[in-house]
Amino acid sequence: MRKINMAYPIIDVYATGAHIRQLRVERGYSVREIQTFLGFENPQAIYHWQHGRNLPTVDNLYALSKLWGVSMDEIIIEQAA
Repeated sequence: MRKINMAYPIIDVYATGAHIRQLRVERGYSVREIQTFLGFENPQAIYHWQHGRNLPTVDNLYALSKLWGVSMDEIIIEQAA
């Protein structure tokens, strides 16, 4: 068995949420536009992401990365060790 010489990566939910908001604003999208793009009935999930209450699903993260022209890794902020 191979030994892994890397700490388990943990996503900083609050920093990632703030970064999602920053990317949205920098690229000129409103919450309503993101809501429509993702096919949500209401914007609550987006506000929850931006406030660090939870994270987007992988599908939604992928869609946002394509919309904003960044990789999924560029959206996610890793917790400092």
